[in-house]
Amino acid sequence: MLHRLADIAQRRGKRIVIGAVVLAVVAGALGGNVASRLAPYGADDPASDSVKTAKSIERATGQESEPGVVVVVSDRTKSKVDGVARTLASDREVGRVLTWYQTHDPTMISKDGGSTYVVAWLKKDADDTKTADRLTAAFKHQSGVKVGGQAIAQREANKTVQEDLARAELLALPLLFLLSLWFFRSGVAAILPPLMGGLSIVLTFLALRIASEFMSLSVFAINLVTGLGLGLAIDYSLFMISRYREETAKDGYGPEALRRTLATAGRTVLFSSLTVAAALASLLVFPQRFLYSMGVGGVVVALVSASVALVVLSSTLALLGPRVNALSPKWLRRAADTDARPAESGAWYRISRFVMRRPAPIAVLSAAFLIVLGLPFWNIKFTSVDATVLPTSTQARQVDTVLKTQFPQNNTAPVVVEVHAPPGEQANAVATKISRLPGVAAISQPRRLGTEPLSLIDVVPSNSSTVSASAQNVVHDIRALGAPVDVGVTGASASFVDLKKSIANHLPYALALLALTTIVVLFLFTGSVILPFKALLMNALSLSAAFGLLVLIFQDGRLEGFLGYTSQGALETTQPVVLFAVAFGLSTDYGVFLLSRIKEAKAAGASDHEAVPIGLERTGRIVTAAALLFCVAIGAFVTSRIVFIKELGVGTALAVLIDATIVRALLVPSLMELLGKWNWWAPGPLRRLHRRIGLDEATAAA
Repeated sequence: MLHRLADIAQRRGKRIVIGAVVLAVVAGALGGNVASRLAPYGADDPASDSVKTAKSIERATGQESEPGVVVVVSDRTKSKVDGVARTLASDREVGRVLTWYQTHDPTMISKDGGSTYVVAWLKKDADDTKTADRLTAAFKHQSGVKVGGQAIAQREANKTVQEDLARAELLALPLLFLLSLWFFRSGVAAILPPLMGGLSIVLTFLALRIASEFMSLSVFAINLVTGLGLGLAIDYSLFMISRYREETAKDGYGPEALRRTLATAGRTVLFSSLTVAAALASLLVFPQRFLYSMGVGGVVVALVSASVALVVLSSTLALLGPRVNALSPKWLRRAADTDARPAESGAWYRISRFVMRRPAPIAVLSAAFLIVLGLPFWNIKFTSVDATVLPTSTQARQVDTVLKTQFPQNNTAPVVVEVHAPPGEQANAVATKISRLPGVAAISQPRRLGTEPLSLIDVVPSNSSTVSASAQNVVHDIRALGAPVDVGVTGASASFVDLKKSIANHLPYALALLALTTIVVLFLFTGSVILPFKALLMNALSLSAAFGLLVLIFQDGRLEGFLGYTSQGALETTQPVVLFAVAFGLSTDYGVFLLSRIKEAKAAGASDHEAVPIGLERTGRIVTAAALLFCVAIGAFVTSRIVFIKELGVGTALAVLIDATIVRALLVPSLMELLGKWNWWAPGPLRRLHRRIGLDEATAAA
């Protein structure tokens, strides 16, 4: 198949490149506005009690179950407050407005007595994004008024993500080009990865735009698609171009060089993309919009990036021929010539031989070091996405801070209890039981829900943080009340409890899927059943180390000034899941590249003892360069003002660097030496199956 693809690229390369340019323009025009079509974060499980209860309340009242907008008013005179309330009520998407002058609730007055707040519930089918924009504009020029709440925070998060993404690209691209010039050894070769990355990204945007018509996707998938698309394009371009130069150094520029490039590096790119896609497909198991959106975006961009590399990049190389080395200073040209003729003795060869002379101590010490780095992960704490992830300059963050610090109780985020009985004796009995629970600061009287025989009770925990242990215990205690009638619990605290439970319930299935697909793909690639399990072990070690460092930095509040963030004292609940899938796929990606050259050396006649250093020598510089370039691409997320996007960038960069250094330079050669011929073992039936499928590296190299 890859030989035929090389022939097509050689014969019709010009048409393919022109078609790719046209396709990029069309995809950019149709998918360029995809961010405006995507939904907010989305951490709810539709099957959870909190979501079911919220939907029941919305059906009964025609309004959302929680306040969507909170306006803090520094002048609490009646005329000022009534004016704010009228502005809110005049919006067509606002269903209910509540002020202190209606409730006379003392907790709605600030501790200094000067401020109050107005709460608004949006209608159940409201367009939160457009409503947030209208209300923000309505209060923009009013002094002493700040607009916040869930709907405003989500809108500001979406805008911040888009702005951060544009800034990250502007910062990363010049640095990527300079590094690419150094690693690719010519100006023409250096410009190809950003072009391939741009094509992959706009094609994925178009795919997400189409998918958004059939399913709800989170806007945060855009960040992953951009970083991963650019990073994979750089990796795959580096693999393809470096191998193309090797082949042309042997037989010159022509069809045969391109055939062998696709049969070797192209095969590696194909399997690499399958491992990355398989890892990210594990996120599709989760019902949370944020997680499955990352899965959809990641799978699509991995497969698209590989397709672009195999089809468009190979056609471009066929068209360019020797001009791929153009715009190169003499010293870089000499370096390119040296790279194209890899020696069997060099720095990486010597490192590998040093490790393989003492494999057991180095394997034990390397593994122990990674385990020690991962120990802080056992103390991980979790938090949710709320206004605290936003920059302090945003109004939603400022309103959230004011409510938590300047008011006696934050009544805008209560635990909402739906009682399946009308206001009366049974509902009052439930309210009485709840009021006696530890951690309950205040409770409202049961009130009727629309025309349904249902009652609603607002419970305010003593701790204003919706993710505090006290607030979570209140949710658990209410659900365990043993009330005479059914009760449902929703609100931010209940949603957080259900999020953790949902992730814990779905995680085993995601891990099983990830392990199974990785084992299958690596078996098809290597013909071994030992190497896939060894890859799982090494990935687990490198990821645990990255997670441990992430806890030390973001949970414990280190490097706040340097990284420009304020610690939440915990990690966002879904981040370890996303990071695990992304980093696992990338670690396997680099492992596939290294194994391909080791197996190729073995197929060419090298012994098990010699094949490993040869493979490491031929891939060491390329894997290191790919890892560094990928870290720049994904590490640009460090500039994001959204803290959990920053966590994703730092965590992925750490995992990639650990994998490309400690794992590839120390663990891989030491374990390969310890296992010897057992590295390639497989039961007889599986060996015959692998030969029958025809995916053996020796066949591909031939």
